[in-house]
Amino acid sequence: MKSLKFNFIMLLILFGIFGLFIGCDSSGDNINKEISGGSLTSKISFTDDDGNEINLDKPAERIISLYSAHTENLYYIGAGEKIIGRHKTCTYPPDAVFAEVFDYNGDPEKVISANPDLVIIRPFIRKKAPDFVKVIESSGIKVVSLYPDKFNKFDDYIKKLAMITGTEENAERLLLKFHKELDDIKSITSEISPKQTLFFESTETNVRTVTSDSMAGIAIETAGGINIAKDAEPLEEGSSIADFGEEKVLMNADKIDVYISQRGSMNSGASKQGISERAGFNIIKALKNGRFFTINEKIISSPTFRYTKGVREIARYLYPEVMNDLSEYKNDNIATRRDFANIIFRYKNIPLFVPSSSSYYETEKKGHTFGLFSDINWNDNDFDAIETSVLAGYVEGVKDNGKEYFYPGNNVTRDELAQTVFVMGDFSSKNKEVEIQDIEDSQHKNIVRILVENGVFELKDGKFEPDRKVSCMEIIKAFEKIDIGRQVW
Repeated sequence: MKSLKFNFIMLLILFGIFGLFIGCDSSGDNINKEISGGSLTSKISFTDDDGNEINLDKPAERIISLYSAHTENLYYIGAGEKIIGRHKTCTYPPDAVFAEVFDYNGDPEKVISANPDLVIIRPFIRKKAPDFVKVIESSGIKVVSLYPDKFNKFDDYIKKLAMITGTEENAERLLLKFHKELDDIKSITSEISPKQTLFFESTETNVRTVTSDSMAGIAIETAGGINIAKDAEPLEEGSSIADFGEEKVLMNADKIDVYISQRGSMNSGASKQGISERAGFNIIKALKNGRFFTINEKIISSPTFRYTKGVREIARYLYPEVMNDLSEYKNDNIATRRDFANIIFRYKNIPLFVPSSSSYYETEKKGHTFGLFSDINWNDNDFDAIETSVLAGYVEGVKDNGKEYFYPGNNVTRDELAQTVFVMGDFSSKNKEVEIQDIEDSQHKNIVRILVENGVFELKDGKFEPDRKVSCMEIIKAFEKIDIGRQVW
């Protein structure tokens, strides 16, 4: 009897020990489990892009993101407040640049001492700095490696970011919006005829391009362009960069309507000046017609929600008269500064401003600093039009007590419109004796005099009326009087 009782007690002890073991993952990290459908599973469980099983009992609260795309996407899906550190190459959204900087080429102890509960990397980082990653993992900090190498993996990537941050509902909503925006662009450009042909230069080295299944390649198709290098072969299996070369570009010189050069931290890209100095490139149709553009790799080749902006940007370069449609502003409604920025952005077909340097925020700017208007948030629908118009010098913000303001709801006056028209055009005094009775009321006296002399603005009973509010249509008509005209082809 005693022997049976002893065996029974030993059996209970063994079951208890076994229970402790199944409460640990394969690396020895103790994780909480929950009963689901009769089996023991983690609350958050998936395989990352380094092939590691990720098991978390709850969403992360203190995250260090060592890839700019991760940081950007986390802000989009509403997890920005969980980020305690970023990589130095992250310059968007503006909110993120104030987080502490961490570098995978630096000391891993800095990461460990920050006490994150999660570090997010990409496979490239584990390959380049394996020891850095190992030290972090050995300290007990969970490391997740993610990177969607193809466009069709973007949704799954975003869903994993959402799982580890508890933002699934936001992510689902944004993914629906993301694909709708792409579908909307495609529905517009699919109706345009004839189609424009372009060459997309991915790197200046050997004049390379992109594969047709890359994010940039799919963007060209979605934007309604004919890719002259559609059949270009990748440099190596799985690469999005493809060989093309100067010879093939010049062979197709008379077919290339638009030439786009990708620029970014990993590729300085061709500039307008640089490409004009290449032997023989002056015969390319796009360059002869002034249709050379640059595009930042962050919005066209990086897996972020800003990809839709990159696709729209290519469509604007291809079909400016359609993508920059001003129909909604051809009315007599009094224009706000928000309207003003949109009209300028579209009328001038200004390339979207994107900070091109990781050190952009490290130096104080004399004028406006991208993204720092206190009254315009980075997720405002008109953020791009406002920022681009201001940084192009066509409209100004206001600095007050160390902060910057755009005042988007304020109305536009004739005085403000005159300043913008003067900057856009090329005017000189006609030395006419024109009397402007209320010229002293203007903040831009010389500008107003010159524009009145050039017939851009008319006087009413001898007055310019600098403080009179203007309509959207008045703005458009003033722009139409400028010699340079609208940037369409």
